[in-house]
Amino acid sequence: MRVFNFSAGPAALPESVLTQAAAEMLDWRGTGMSVMEMSHRGKEFMGIAAKAEADLRTLLAIPDDYSVLLLQGGAIAENAIVPMNLLGRKTSADYVNTGEWSKKSIKEARKYCAVRIAASSEDTNFTSVPALGTWQLDRNAAYVHICTNETIGGIEYQWTPETGEVPLVADMSSHILSRVVNVSKYGVIYGGAQKNVGPAGLTLVIVRNDLLDRALPITPSAFHWKEQAAADSMVNTPPTYAIYIAGLVFEWLQTQGGVKAIEKKNIAKAALLYDYLDTTEFYRAPARKIDRSRMNVVFHLSDESLDSEFLVGAKAAGMDQLKGHRAVGGMRASIYNAMPFEGVRTLVDYMKQFEQMYG
Repeated sequence: MRVFNFSAGPAALPESVLTQAAAEMLDWRGTGMSVMEMSHRGKEFMGIAAKAEADLRTLLAIPDDYSVLLLQGGAIAENAIVPMNLLGRKTSADYVNTGEWSKKSIKEARKYCAVRIAASSEDTNFTSVPALGTWQLDRNAAYVHICTNETIGGIEYQWTPETGEVPLVADMSSHILSRVVNVSKYGVIYGGAQKNVGPAGLTLVIVRNDLLDRALPITPSAFHWKEQAAADSMVNTPPTYAIYIAGLVFEWLQTQGGVKAIEKKNIAKAALLYDYLDTTEFYRAPARKIDRSRMNVVFHLSDESLDSEFLVGAKAAGMDQLKGHRAVGGMRASIYNAMPFEGVRTLVDYMKQFEQMYG
């Protein structure tokens, strides 16, 4: 029996995708082999990768002057790869600190350049996104970096910052493909796949082509965006099976009506849970309302001594991975694209019952 999996990542995948992958595991479309056994330079896999890229371009309406890279290393590796590829002759970059994942980006970037904290929500214990009017941007910075959805704190940008001539770089790991994005507002978008795209091991990088000539001389070939773009992401062997699964997820998204349609579903799922949280004092949601994440709903029981009991009961009711991150404690319901509305409704019903028992 499959559970409602609220894991923050690796996260739940659409059941139809898993069913298709299982059916094709031993023999992909008459080839007599699994995708994970194929040569990455064979015509079969080259076709899989090309279709996955084309479908992603369609889903996000990616302009033609952007390259799409299907790489390895996850977002944490990209935290170092971003400055390596974008500093050029500049020596500093601006970062906005909205929580744990922003901190990781800042830590890595400091190995390569001077990092200016242009804005921070540390004063609110990372429960909000700093208002753009408080940002102190340097027009000579190589780029401005943001994390548009913080999975640990449960906050999300509901707007796109304007950074002028300085390229805007966004780690969108945990909400890419969950909402409509104007890609042309960004110089670079990157993210690990294991939230809304596919299994761990694949990293998406969407980079405007005019930024491909800024890499530091020390940049390894496997991390060099221009070299990877010229080689169709195959300077090294790409994560082939993860790309295949991502392609199936992209096809599934199209059957759901695309990103615009899935965004409406995500709004409804998040509203169901937040609306209940706003009616009770038994639970509390620390994120500021206007900055609440649709993907990662962080909440706490007012009596934290009940946390273990809550989790045990949730698992017995068919819900797993609700424990909050160790950095903030409490609970976290990650309700990515693949989480059905029924899963959120089941969680809310359980929370109401738990409150009636212990409130």
